[in-house]
Amino acid sequence: MVARARIEPVGDRCLLIRLGDAVDLATNRAVHAVTALIDAYKPAAVIEAVPAFTTVAVHYQPSRCPREGDLPSVWLTRQIEALLRRDLPRIDNTGRVVEIPACYGGDFGPDLEDVARQCGLAPEDVISLHSGSPLTLYAFFFSPGNPFAGPLDPRLNVKRRSSPRTRVEAGSVAIANGLSSIYQSASPGGWNVIARTPWNLFQVDRQPPTRLRLGDQLRFKPISPDEFHDLLEPRP
Repeated sequence: MVARARIEPVGDRCLLIRLGDAVDLATNRAVHAVTALIDAYKPAAVIEAVPAFTTVAVHYQPSRCPREGDLPSVWLTRQIEALLRRDLPRIDNTGRVVEIPACYGGDFGPDLEDVARQCGLAPEDVISLHSGSPLTLYAFFFSPGNPFAGPLDPRLNVKRRSSPRTRVEAGSVAIANGLSSIYQSASPGGWNVIARTPWNLFQVDRQPPTRLRLGDQLRFKPISPDEFHDLLEPRP
C-alpha cells in the first residue's frame, strides 16, 4: 500500500502520481515499485507508466475509458487509487554494479577546481568522494540515455553553475544538488563538470539502447588522459 500518493492530471492523456517531494533512495524505490505495480495490473486504458525521480507518469488513451459516467481522468484516477491499496511488488534494490571510467579535471573536468573551492576541499578529495562510493541510478532525464544518480556524499553539496555553458561535451560527468549525471551528447548545460567518460551510453540500434539500467550502482573509476583516449568509444 502506498501512503500519501497524490494523483493529478497532466493534459488530457496523462496522470502524474507524486510519491514524495525529495529525491532520495526511499522515494525512488517507491517510484519503481509503483511502476511495476501498474505494469502488472495495467488498466485497459493505460499505454505506459514512466518512472522519474519522485513521480510516475501514466500515459493513457481516453477512448479506451468508459464512455458514460466520469471523465476519463477521474475514472482512471479511481482505478489507480484502487491499485495503490495493494501490496507493492518486491523490487531488487541492489542493481548491477557498473564501473564507469572517468578522467577528472583539466579539459575533461573544467569545474573540478571550483567545486573543490566551494566545498573547502582539495581537488583530490573531490575525486575521492565522487568515486569512492557507488551511486544509484534514479532516472534517465534531459536527453536519451542521460543517467542521474545519487546520493552524492554531502560534502560535495554544490548548486548548479550561475552561468550555464552553451556547450558541454558528450560524456561529461557533472554534479549538482546532490546528484551526478553524465551528458550523453554535447549540449548546453548548467551543471558542474568534474570529469568525462570515454563510454557511449546510448545507441539507438542496440536493444535496449541504454547501456545502463534503472537501479544500477554506478561506481566511477578515475583514469588518466591516455587511458581515456585508449578507451574512447565512437558516437553517432
